[in-house]
Amino acid sequence: MARKLIWVETKNFEGFGCSECQWLFKSTSPFVGSALDKMKEAYEVERDKEFAVHVCAKFPRTNKP
Repeated sequence: MARKLIWVETKNFEGFGCSECQWLFKSTSPFVGSALDKMKEAYEVERDKEFAVHVCAKFPRTNKP
């Protein structure tokens, strides 16, 4: 199954994650700029790059009893 970027909402997190593992996107840089569109574009570029290179095996799902 191909992994997808999905929206995740939990008690402690709201943002993007992977459909196949526990990877969550947590931006490491502040997005500043003169226009909201430029800030949004920078966020999406960082998110998409990090999603593309993450390795699902490093973020295995845990089974809850």
